[in-house]
Amino acid sequence: MDLVAIAQTVAQATVAATDTVTTTTTAFSYAPLGAGIAAGLAVLGAGIGIGKLAAAALEGSARQPEMQGKLQTMMILGIAFVEALALIALMVFPFLVK
Repeated sequence: MDLVAIAQTVAQATVAATDTVTTTTTAFSYAPLGAGIAAGLAVLGAGIGIGKLAAAALEGSARQPEMQGKLQTMMILGIAFVEALALIALMVFPFLVK
C-alpha cells in the first residue's frame, strides 16, 4: 500500500457525532494528524540515513586517509540527495490534506 492510499484512507476516516437535541452533525477528520505523522516519519528516516552515511564516510576515511577528499565529496552529495527527499516529503504530505 503506497503513501497516497494510506493518506486517502486516513482522510476518509471521519467520526460523525449526531446531537440528538438539535439534530446537528459534527465531522472530525484525521487527515492532518496522518499528514503530520507521515512528514515526521520522512524526516526521521532522512536523519537516520544521513547518520549512517556520515558514519560510513568516517569509517572509510579512517581506513584509507588518502581517500578522505573523495569520501567527503561523495558524502556531501549523498546528504544533499537524502535531504532533498525529506524536503519533498515535507512539502507533499500537507498538500494531501484537503
